[in-house]
Amino acid sequence: MTAPLPAGTRLLHIGPHKTGTTAIQGGLFAAKDLLPEHGVVFPADSRHPMEAALAACARPAMIGDTAPTEKHWTRLLEQVEATGGKTSVISSEFFADAEDDDTIARIVEQLGGEHVHVLVTLRPLVKIMPSQWQQYVQNGLRMGYDNWLTHMLRKAPYEQPNPSFWRRHRHDRLLERWARAVGAERITVVVVDDRDREGLMRPFEQLLGLPGNLLQPVPGATNRSLTLAETEMLRNLNKEFRGNGLPDELYSKLVRNGAVMHMKNTCSPSPEDVKILTPEWAVEAAAEIGAGMVRRIGDLGVRVIGDPGLLSAVPKAPALDGIPAPQIAPEVAARALYGALAKARTVHQTSSKELMRVLGHRCLKKLRRR
Repeated sequence: MTAPLPAGTRLLHIGPHKTGTTAIQGGLFAAKDLLPEHGVVFPADSRHPMEAALAACARPAMIGDTAPTEKHWTRLLEQVEATGGKTSVISSEFFADAEDDDTIARIVEQLGGEHVHVLVTLRPLVKIMPSQWQQYVQNGLRMGYDNWLTHMLRKAPYEQPNPSFWRRHRHDRLLERWARAVGAERITVVVVDDRDREGLMRPFEQLLGLPGNLLQPVPGATNRSLTLAETEMLRNLNKEFRGNGLPDELYSKLVRNGAVMHMKNTCSPSPEDVKILTPEWAVEAAAEIGAGMVRRIGDLGVRVIGDPGLLSAVPKAPALDGIPAPQIAPEVAARALYGALAKARTVHQTSSKELMRVLGHRCLKKLRRR
């Protein structure tokens, strides 16, 4: 049993990405009206104050989205300040994107200095890699999984095509950066056990001094990963999108928030759908890196909740020598196209027609040939 943090603590959950952040943010936001009677406040207007975190870390928006401004961050700081002596909890995986000590120190100082306690949720690299690759594809990446793994694991300095990957997921270095700002004694690491996804809520309840089971998973408040076929469909669309010189704003509105979102919300993958599986060489490399990170985390002196051994465990599923060929059902492609068409009503007509031409005549034609 973990003792509650002192009243007035600013509990800052920094992710990183793909460690159950969407689920915990959904649970906290759903319980927002119940928290104050237990001395806790969730000071944000939405489930995930992403724009505020991006502004605080001086990071750009996702492709085509409106650029975050200092006003977003200032608004969140005002909401935190208004909590007074109550404990507050702020959660955004984009805080893990803070690059340098000065930025992290400024974030900590503005949130409350010595009252800030940092919480980091961790999962094994071998499980993060496929999830993070498909998320990068949802933001415009055109590189296939096998090639992407080669760049991330075998091509020094391991920064292309996504320099944010190791900034987020060299978890030992992430903890070191934040420990320099708050001290190891004010950092808690929660190792996520995928066998008990609801268990992620319990450490938050204990640290915040909340009754057990107050935080519950919220239907729809999960960020499901795309299947291999869905990701490959989107990756090919990304190639066509760039090849036709379409503006980033259309990608945000029609693809990521249109086609992809509609497909994720209306299509539930079956057990027969091919998941994004990782070749054996990459599984072994990830497990080795994970083991090294566990040793360094142990030396830091931070509090660890859960089994650190999970971070370097090798999955029991059979490893692969390559990536299997994806197959996508026609109804999935149709729903993705419908999602883009529905979003097209809100954007410029000429630009929308151009994107529909690319979607309909090129990407779906390729899918029919598979």
